[in-house]
Amino acid sequence: MKNAIVFGATSGIGKSLTEILVNDGYQVAITGRRLALLVALKNKFPNQILVKQNDIQDVRDVEKIFHEIVAEFETIDLVIQSSGVGFINPKLEWNHEEQSINTNVLGVTKLYTLAYILFKNQQFGHLVGISSIASLRGNRAAPVYFATKAYQKAYLESLYIKTKSIKSKKVFITDIRPGFVDTAMALSDGVFWLVPLEKAVKQIHTAIKKKKRVAYISKRWRLIAWVLKIAPAWLLKKAL
Repeated sequence: MKNAIVFGATSGIGKSLTEILVNDGYQVAITGRRLALLVALKNKFPNQILVKQNDIQDVRDVEKIFHEIVAEFETIDLVIQSSGVGFINPKLEWNHEEQSINTNVLGVTKLYTLAYILFKNQQFGHLVGISSIASLRGNRAAPVYFATKAYQKAYLESLYIKTKSIKSKKVFITDIRPGFVDTAMALSDGVFWLVPLEKAVKQIHTAIKKKKRVAYISKRWRLIAWVLKIAPAWLLKKAL
């Protein structure tokens, strides 16, 4: 039986991916702040789920929980980072900026480093980060969210480049870049190309199985990504 860890499994993408992994035969350790939701998920699959409550903003706790899971499972095949926060924050209120940085940068970086080091020592493993289409450019309404996702994109790419030093060539890094998915992270109502959660998770699962380097969710967001990459900043300033 393969072993996986899903950080941020209380709802949305993380929860749905956990259910798919269990049905694929994985033993899954799930984490998140809301213990009752984690327990409810475990109750659906009591023999295949391990619950570890944690807040990814607490980097010491992330390390403690990670090592506890590794000690119990012994080896880890897959780590999925699905934790994240996002705010529409045009006034740059610091409490929102700080929470986003602590979650999307500090906590996520700690998890990425722990996973990479473990996989290098094991000589196998697959790290999957849920970043965003927002990682490609800036945005006036949610600057810190877009900036933290850009950081995640660059960090995942850096880890991918670092895998060159792993002799086995069996460590994989996947960057999942969703557009707007019908979850609490959609940031606002009436958003463009809102993708149903079930459709998004199926495409993410396929990308994981194929060990893709980068996957846009849904696939049509690749076109938007291409436009965003080549558009000059003055055009984005007018359009967004």
